[in-house]
Parts: sequence; structure tokens; C-alpha cells
Amino acid sequence: MTVLVRAAALVSGDVSKLQAILDAVYFKEIPNFELVAVISPERNTKAMKRAAGAGVPAFVVDPELFPNMTSHSMAVANKLRDMDIDLVILAGYNLELGVIPFQYKNRIVGTCPCLIPAFEEVPEGEVFQAILERGVKITGATAYFADNDGMVGSIIQQKAITVYPEDTPGTLRSRVTEEAECKLMIEALSLYCQGRLSHHGNRVFITGEKK
Repeated sequence: MTVLVRAAALVSGDVSKLQAILDAVYFKEIPNFELVAVISPERNTKAMKRAAGAGVPAFVVDPELFPNMTSHSMAVANKLRDMDIDLVILAGYNLELGVIPFQYKNRIVGTCPCLIPAFEEVPEGEVFQAILERGVKITGATAYFADNDGMVGSIIQQKAITVYPEDTPGTLRSRVTEEAECKLMIEALSLYCQGRLSHHGNRVFITGEKK
């Protein structure tokens, strides 16, 4: 009997990564995977509407109902625990993870729009402008496991794309999202759900053995 990995996606306003996951679920591209819930700090966002349209339960955990971000993260962590979530996906989530990484060590997968460690210190909203200003010829995206601080931890995979002379921050953002980030997200989830990711210190290795 196949045991499904029960996953929840944490989302904020951006919908691209969540849509990629919903599409992958529809086309059965991720083996042994079940998207149990989508959790957002806001109601009536595009991401929440897309989740509802795909028949995935969507929940709101409003930060304004809590005295600080630590207590908010505890509420999100409790929600994940109550639903027996195995894997947490950062699908465009822009809030602090707080206590969540301590309960889901090596079980939080996210992506970022650069080739870590390049531009690691640049805020995500400014990274494409920084890439163009620096004259970088190759950029891309990184799939990773979140560390205890909720930041980029162990790198799972990276995908490079060419930066063209005519690129603007907007065109570069679109290409990195579509050609690198979204594809990496699905690949990383697929590898995780097949049991093909193993940790050795701070490094992640991809094994050929499917479990």
C-alpha cells in the first residue's frame, strides 16, 4: 500500500508557485503526494481562490488576531499538526516561520529566485534589479530545505537561466519564475515524496533508489 505524503502549502499574495503545484497535482506529476491544505494570512487572495477552485481546503490564520509573530507561527504550527501534515511547502509565503521549522526540520521545502549564495542578502523584491545592475550573465533559482530560522538551509537543486541584454526586472522575474522556480519546486517535491533526498551534514544528496 502506497503511503501518501500529506502536504500543506503556505501562501501569501503570489499565486505562481501554488498554481504550479495545483497543475502538477491535476496531472499527477508528483508521486505519493497529497495536497491537504493551503494556509494563508489573508482571505480573498488569488492563491486562496485558486485553491478553492481546485477543491483544496483553504484556511486563514490572520496575524492581526495574535499579539506577535511568534504566537501567529505557533497557531500555524498547531494547524499543521492537527491536520497530520508531513511536508510544508513555502509557495510564496512572506511571513516569519517562527517555531514551525523546529517542528518540521528538513520537512519545509521552498524556492528562491537566485542561485544561492549569490544575492543571498538582497531582499527578494530587489533581487532582479540587483542582478541586472551587477551585469550577471547567468542567474536562476534554488530549491531548498528551510533552516531553523526559516531561511535558506540545505540546497536541494538549482537551475540556471541566461540573462539577456534586453531583460528588465519584470521580464527577468517572469522567466526565473516560469523556467526555474516553478519547475524546481515540482522536481524537489517529487524527489522528496519518492524518498530520494538524504541529508549528510548541511548537504542534500539525491539517490537513485525510489522508496
